[in-house]
Amino acid sequence: MTFIPIVPLSGLQGWTFLSTTMEAQKDSFDKSEPVKRDAEAFRERISNIRSAEDLVKDRSLLSVALTAFGLEADIDNLFLIRKVLEDGTVSPDALANRFSDKRYLSLSKAFGFGDFDVPRTQLSDFPDEILTAYSLRKFEAAVGDQDQDLRLALSFDREILEIAEKKISDTAKWFEVLGNAPLKSIIEKSLFLPSSFGNLQIDQQVDILKGMSSTKFDVENFDRFLDLEIRNKVRTNFLLASQVTQSGILDGASTALSLLEGNATLRF
Repeated sequence: MTFIPIVPLSGLQGWTFLSTTMEAQKDSFDKSEPVKRDAEAFRERISNIRSAEDLVKDRSLLSVALTAFGLEADIDNLFLIRKVLEDGTVSPDALANRFSDKRYLSLSKAFGFGDFDVPRTQLSDFPDEILTAYSLRKFEAAVGDQDQDLRLALSFDREILEIAEKKISDTAKWFEVLGNAPLKSIIEKSLFLPSSFGNLQIDQQVDILKGMSSTKFDVENFDRFLDLEIRNKVRTNFLLASQVTQSGILDGASTALSLLEGNATLRF
């Protein structure tokens, strides 16, 4: 039987309910038959997978692998996925390194087909690594079937921390935000930016995100996102923006809306 998350409210109220019930709901989700069946099959067969060709030939295992990295929509793009996996991540010319979407890079790095003589599928802890990510992403997708903005809110910590912890420049991290569609949506909406923002030159977008994040969230450098309080502030703004948009209060740039920091009160 398919588990359907209980999400009775949207916006900030929905997030509060989901956070309170998360542990129980996630446990029930993990015990549901479809998730258990996928996990058992992956544990049983993944050690037999020694090449990208092996993986793309096993649709069940490929589905788990892609879902673990948020790439489940690519289940039928077998040539693309095989090329991403076979190229690996070491060469600058590897296909995964040429995508602005870094999920492909993470997928290729995790399996190691193009990087090592013996792929990581042979490691004893590899199934747990992939299945933990699969279960979380699958749960987020189930929440998204009820409320897409709550799915984004669930993914925020993982996505922003993955970038914040990288040893690259602040500017490079902001470019990665713009290359991550879910994260880009969260940051833009939390700053109440209009839909036309994406039409600007990418350098201009980075400058605006830097400046507005510093002013509104005290993010003077990207490492500030390592602070849970900062992340919660961004997520709260995002969910409030979602809430007022759905209620019809916010109408693009035609309404002047600002957030009073600290008490979640809206000022028009």
